[in-house]
Amino acid sequence: MATLAQPAGPFALGTFSLSDGEPFPGLLAQDRVLDLSKTLDRAPSGVRAVVERWEETLPVLRALAQDDTVDWRPLEGLRVHAPLEPRQIFQSGANYRQHVIDLEVAHRAPDDPRTVEEARAEIAAIMDRRAAEDLPYVFIGLPSTVAGPYDDVVLPAWAEKPDWELELAAVIAKPAYRVSVEEALEYVAGYTIANDLTDRATVFRRDMPAIGTDWLRCKNAPGFTPLGPWLVPAESIADPGDLRVTLKLNGETMQDESTKDMLFGVARLVSYISQTSRLLPGDLVLTGSPAGNGIHWGRLLRDGDVMEGSITGLGVQRTRCVEEKP
Repeated sequence: MATLAQPAGPFALGTFSLSDGEPFPGLLAQDRVLDLSKTLDRAPSGVRAVVERWEETLPVLRALAQDDTVDWRPLEGLRVHAPLEPRQIFQSGANYRQHVIDLEVAHRAPDDPRTVEEARAEIAAIMDRRAAEDLPYVFIGLPSTVAGPYDDVVLPAWAEKPDWELELAAVIAKPAYRVSVEEALEYVAGYTIANDLTDRATVFRRDMPAIGTDWLRCKNAPGFTPLGPWLVPAESIADPGDLRVTLKLNGETMQDESTKDMLFGVARLVSYISQTSRLLPGDLVLTGSPAGNGIHWGRLLRDGDVMEGSITGLGVQRTRCVEEKP
């Protein structure tokens, strides 16, 4: 399974283990893995510790990826975990132009006098103005939601409408506070894949409609953020604004969109978040999900479903849904 998920570039980072052994930070290159806890100076306890010294360590990683004299082991047979444990997760909502247009058109009032074409054109114009003039919409997730890229996803018994949201995730390289859009990408170590699962039934508070959304309840169940498989260095991704985001459910393509459709790109998101919060090494910035969620198709997740998510150059994650046991 893992051998089918090779990343772009000469190397990537991941977290691995032998059967039920302790996870270790690893350098992945050409279907082989190097244990960085036994190779790097100041032996890192995990990939986040590697990222915390990113500028210092990156040249070393480049050299190690070409070194045949060090103690490589085959990727096959290793368990692949989430690539790192973030301190903070920042999540962007309503960030794909086509996705928002589709939702707005689908939820028009029954007495709306506009044709579908007129509605789409009007909403598209609003989205373009928003991208040019407005601010991103960002909220906060919990690190305890992170799971491995091949782990089972447990659907909580209370979740009536569990849904998928495949997203590009940027991994922060160094502390970022009040950085400009122009310099924001200098603070990104690399990219990975996140599936930001959401229970649609609990997004809005029925008892307190004036308060609005309840992101704690609908998005933060254990394992609701399958992550990985790899952290691919930013230098191996030519343009994070031109990647294909694809999710298949039981082999059928449900999401298939380019990150070109994002209203706010990675640089604008990182800069915007940093105006309020201090981003830390290893933090995740999730960039939103494109059109094709389950709520759009009228088909939500259920026991036995298999999701396969891929993003250009970042590999493939494959997770199976299982009902929560009583």
